Amino acid sequence: MRCLFLTPMKSPDDASPSGDRTMARLLVRALQQNGVEVDICSPLRMRLTTGVATELESLRAAAGEEFERIASAERARGSDRAAFVFTYHVYYKSPDLLGLRLAAALSKPYLIAEASLSPKRAQGEFAPGFQAASDAIVAANVVFALTGNDRAELEKAKPAQQRVMDLKPFLDLAEWPALNAPVRARQEPPRLLTVAMMRPGDKESSYRQLAAALALIKGRAWTLDVVGDGADWRNVKAMLAGFGERIRFHGQVDDRTKLSALYAGADAFVWPGVNEAFGMSYLEAQAHGVPCIAARYGGVPDVIRHGETGFLTEPGDIAGFADAIQRLCESEDCDRMRIAAARFVHEERSLEAAAQIISDGLAAVGVSTTLACG
Repeated sequence: MRCLFLTPMKSPDDASPSGDRTMARLLVRALQQNGVEVDICSPLRMRLTTGVATELESLRAAAGEEFERIASAERARGSDRAAFVFTYHVYYKSPDLLGLRLAAALSKPYLIAEASLSPKRAQGEFAPGFQAASDAIVAANVVFALTGNDRAELEKAKPAQQRVMDLKPFLDLAEWPALNAPVRARQEPPRLLTVAMMRPGDKESSYRQLAAALALIKGRAWTLDVVGDGADWRNVKAMLAGFGERIRFHGQVDDRTKLSALYAGADAFVWPGVNEAFGMSYLEAQAHGVPCIAARYGGVPDVIRHGETGFLTEPGDIAGFADAIQRLCESEDCDRMRIAAARFVHEERSLEAAAQIISDGLAAVGVSTTLACG
């Protein structure tokens, strides 16, 4: 059984690492767990950089050409044509201009994972992009919501025949070789870790908030390992320069063995997460038994359980963030949270759990998978 897999935002094959690319790759694996041959059928990136109408029309024209190519190829396959169309990440800046048309032309189910409807975007410069995204989302047979915020808006807009299902962010635990490292005692000084790209905008703001929080606990002993690189690296290093040798920069770490060891060696993962959709690195840290400290931006509360697997502070509350770091490092909460964090990801956010949810969603539209049968 085959499916047509579309990523308007970012392809799983993109050269630049990001949470979006990671999630796309994980969804491919979850579908493969169901015995589905995943056909990443188009390289077209349907990404709007402005709200200018001509940009959207240009994307529509490109999508029209891709539609003709893919639909023609699928019809030629006869009985081997795709069983369904699956699109990952649809919102006002990345509307799916292709998936719905393909599903309709081939008379196949249309499913979306991570669909976001932000009502405030129905007006203003990105209103056409919002409308295009909304048209696809409302027409989908099944929508998998990755966060509670997304689900609330999807439920308001859903037509009677649509199924909205929770599919919380998840990991393929087999990718992380240090998960079974021996449990160790807390270190002194506490070893903090952050893993994030260095880019202007929200990432820069997060690094700035982190630096400000660390300055408030400069009198406390700690070290910080920073994994990440990007166009803003000079600025980030300047922000953290005042802490001297306490900060260890590792650059971009693509080797999973090395990155897994860095996670496993940390006492706490610290990242404000300004405007994060949810943040895959929080799950990666918790999978290694590392509690997280973050702010309540976006879908971050969907991947960290406050008081159980880490601490969540209010957005922009620098003093609160600093207090949370100090509290975690100076109390027995760390040992308790290490166990809870690992259990949370291993039991609830695994590839196998996600594959079962996807199997249930496919069954709802009449597509039986090997997972459902087995």
